[in-house]
Amino acid sequence: MNKRVVITGLGVVAPNGVGLPEFTHAIKNGVSGIRHDAQLQELQFSCQIAGQPQISDELKLEYFTELELRGFNSTGILYGVIAGIEAWKNAGLPIENNDNPDWDSGTIFGSGTSGIDKFRESIYKIDELQVRRLGSTVVAQTMNSGVSAYLGGKLGLGNQVTTNSSACATGTEAILMAYDRIQSGQAKRILSGSTGDSGPYIWGGFDALRVCSSNYNDNTEQGSRPMSASASGFVPGSGAGALVIEDLETALERGATIYAEILGGNVNSGGQRGNGSMTAPNSIAVQRCITSAIYNSGISANDIDAINGHLTATTKDSLEIENWTKALGRSGTDFPYINSLKSMTGHCLSAAGSIESIAAVLQLHEGFVFGNTNCEDLHPEINALIDPLKVPLKTLNISPSIIAKASFGFGDVNACIIFKKFQK
Repeated sequence: MNKRVVITGLGVVAPNGVGLPEFTHAIKNGVSGIRHDAQLQELQFSCQIAGQPQISDELKLEYFTELELRGFNSTGILYGVIAGIEAWKNAGLPIENNDNPDWDSGTIFGSGTSGIDKFRESIYKIDELQVRRLGSTVVAQTMNSGVSAYLGGKLGLGNQVTTNSSACATGTEAILMAYDRIQSGQAKRILSGSTGDSGPYIWGGFDALRVCSSNYNDNTEQGSRPMSASASGFVPGSGAGALVIEDLETALERGATIYAEILGGNVNSGGQRGNGSMTAPNSIAVQRCITSAIYNSGISANDIDAINGHLTATTKDSLEIENWTKALGRSGTDFPYINSLKSMTGHCLSAAGSIESIAAVLQLHEGFVFGNTNCEDLHPEINALIDPLKVPLKTLNISPSIIAKASFGFGDVNACIIFKKFQK
């Protein structure tokens, strides 16, 4: 018999809040994490604003020793370890220094590009004939699975320890991979999530593609405008989100706080066929991903109270809304509430799915739907599809029961997950 799967721990490092209390306050109150970035200006980027978590040296020392921080230059691993350990502690789980690993617990923690600043530093040293001065942690900081390796070691995890990577769908996919492993009985709990590095060497390619916002360099907090008629591209962001995914029986046995239940989901690809390409979604695949997620979760489309969309503030936002209306068979006033966290954080790329999933789970657990900032001028194509009241501008104090979360990524890849308010 398949096991019920629940979420028992949350940890977050976001541009608008580091740690769960600060992040929860931010999303309820429309607090933006978008700031001017002097380095992007200096490097003459078109987009000179970004969403970057604010991490103090004191906070680093709570998670890493001084020795570990010597020569450490991987923001993605830093964010992932802070979020991951916060989620572990938030779940009420101990960190023990035993000889034996915890065979029942693992981590599936996604990443896009790991340690790109460390790569740059290493390339310069190699070119300057200083290969012997690279240090002993270059590989660990730059391998894609660096974040899961660091977390596995700090927590002594003995089950699956791995990293997935599927562009902007990475975080949502990681949660579904953890769900599958627990539902099939191969693990009791998985620390799941994703992380993304900060900085110009991650964001430069997107700036070159001209998909980033460049009209709001002097008006930073208004720069990220999902679903808005005046959106001019996405604001690059970074951070990490982590969730402890656990089987219900184990969670109840240890008296854990249960934030939400995962009913199911789906991942697929449009194969870069039809209207899909490396950078554009195949609409049929997006719709199939959503309908399959609903079917796999044992619910109907009418059961969905709210959607946490991908919605990046590009020209594809109205197409995403159209795909939701077709997949759900719901439009106008019948459409669920929909919001995009990116209005407050920017697009956190490989970290987006996990940070946004935490926002979705918090809405279920605490009973609210957060508002969309910078969306007073709803795009007319979206206005024609759904009632504008379904795109709240301020936080609504209502209690959603089921929220659908979706992420769509470069390479024409899709992930959709269904979260439910927990009931025994």
